[in-house]
Amino acid sequence: MLLSWYFSRKALPYWAVMIVDCLIVVLSMLVAHVINGAKLNTENILPLTFALCAYMVCFLIGFLCFHTYRGVLRYSSFTDLVHIAYAMACGSVLVMLLRHLFNSDRYLAAISGFDLLVGSLIATILMWLMRMFVKVMYDMHTTSGTQTGILIFGTKEGGIGLAKSIRNMSASSYHLEGFITNMPDMMGHTLMNVPVLSATDTEKLWKFIHHHKIKAVFISPLVQDFFVNECQKMISRFIDNGIKILMTSPELEWDGKSNISHMSLREVNVEDLMPREKIEVDMKAIGKMLMGKRILITGAAGSIGSEMVRQVAKFNPAELILIDQAETPMHDIRLMISQKYPNVKAYTIVGSICNESHMEGLFKTFKPEYVFHAAAYKHVPMMEDNPAIAVQNNIYGTRVIADLAVKYGTQKFVMISTDKAVNPTNVMGCSKRICEIYCQSLNSHQKTTQFVTTRFGNVLGSNGSVIPIFKEQILRGGPVTVTHKDIIRYFMLISEACKLVLEAGTMGEGGEIFVFDMGEPVRIADMAQRMIDLMGAKDVKIVYTGLRDGEKLYEEILNDNEQTIPTEHPKIMIAKVREYAYEDALKNEKELYELSFGYDDMAIVKKMKEIVPEYKSRHSKYEELD
Repeated sequence: MLLSWYFSRKALPYWAVMIVDCLIVVLSMLVAHVINGAKLNTENILPLTFALCAYMVCFLIGFLCFHTYRGVLRYSSFTDLVHIAYAMACGSVLVMLLRHLFNSDRYLAAISGFDLLVGSLIATILMWLMRMFVKVMYDMHTTSGTQTGILIFGTKEGGIGLAKSIRNMSASSYHLEGFITNMPDMMGHTLMNVPVLSATDTEKLWKFIHHHKIKAVFISPLVQDFFVNECQKMISRFIDNGIKILMTSPELEWDGKSNISHMSLREVNVEDLMPREKIEVDMKAIGKMLMGKRILITGAAGSIGSEMVRQVAKFNPAELILIDQAETPMHDIRLMISQKYPNVKAYTIVGSICNESHMEGLFKTFKPEYVFHAAAYKHVPMMEDNPAIAVQNNIYGTRVIADLAVKYGTQKFVMISTDKAVNPTNVMGCSKRICEIYCQSLNSHQKTTQFVTTRFGNVLGSNGSVIPIFKEQILRGGPVTVTHKDIIRYFMLISEACKLVLEAGTMGEGGEIFVFDMGEPVRIADMAQRMIDLMGAKDVKIVYTGLRDGEKLYEEILNDNEQTIPTEHPKIMIAKVREYAYEDALKNEKELYELSFGYDDMAIVKKMKEIVPEYKSRHSKYEELD
């Protein structure tokens, strides 16, 4: 009952902790006095009391200097114990200084130097024991069947930081049962009074998990890449047994030194568990290029564009000019910048890249030094049904921004393209290939602006991608629809893709089409099944609906006739592609743009196929044109 009453309170008041510590010091001094052979009687009670009061003032100064009374006893840490030792040492030094100044005072001499030394040592130990006792009792009191037993994967700073965070949190819903490690020197040891289990001894590990009824595994930020890339069998077994996996978001860049809290962890998404190599970029070179510059980003409210905004804002540009025609997402971008990057001067502009007069006004006003062009309609089925809009937005809009960049002296223009531009089988992919052709030809036609193109595959979790669609279908109870059992795609984290875009923009000298190493392709059906398992859904089936219009079974990064040239970055290559004369590229674009206003789908796509001969339609009404 007494424990329940005490632990139901937030904490003892400061003065109560200080009084208890003072009583411990007084009691310890008396014990040391008796140990030294002295007797307590009426003759020495007055000088003894005077000495204790004088000494207590010195120790109180030590307590005040090191704030020993401010700690919550039930959450005492090693740091708190060190502060107690410092405070007692400080008090002892002050007492000795006092005795030296008043060495003739018989009252101060009532407590000898031996009494002071032994008493201080006893008091320090007693204060340590009191705090440790309260902490242990609190841990025992709060440990109940309602807490979730967990393991932490990782034993270095990250894992220990998570463990401390759990143990120091009031009314934590987790109880640490042990650590998992892949480090041979740590296996079989005890850490923070719990066992360290081997990641390779699966039989012993799973016996422990079942015996202790483990319900969740926390992954230290320091070993997340190892866990994802090397422990796929373990991950599958965790998922199959309903054990939750929690880790930090891949976008969270932990410095390895600051405190890491288990509150920063979240349950994993399917994209977190895809094997991938860590991507390193030259942040100094990027910062040197962007710092203090005027930077324009089109499509700034989209998945890629908004991440580009976040990445670029870190480098303190002079101005950010952000363009998108989606009002509400642009408002979200405005709020994000004001909260996270208040020192960055940003202009959020709602408008279409196809509005030439509006865009020219912006270029004339801001004269951007760098342009990152991310605006485009990207959904394959939508553009397959609306080729005129693909031409007017993707192709003409790109020409508007590219021409204005040259006219107003932009130093570098980085266009974001797609792997669907390689051997295109759909209108969207072909529209992006025509954009590539125009930008590359314009680069060689003038000397003002360097035009750089970047190609990559799908980004995980982007708006309208398969992952949010699958999630919604699973929440509805299924079925999860996959177009084909063998369809595969390349995936990359949005943050990683944008870092590579910035890196390519830094190294590009104009005219290059950079392609990224997207790693291993992912089978979409496998991704869907893992999502079903992760979300704990029962009886949710996968249904195959057939390939959509213009859809490939697999995406390519390079044309069959193309070759790549390596760069300094192992993940970035330069594609050697067929180059077009600027006059031909411009003439083709103008003819296609004029044709688009007739809204004759067949005529428009026929012209696109003439411009891009490798464009062969699949599962589409346009196949008859091939």
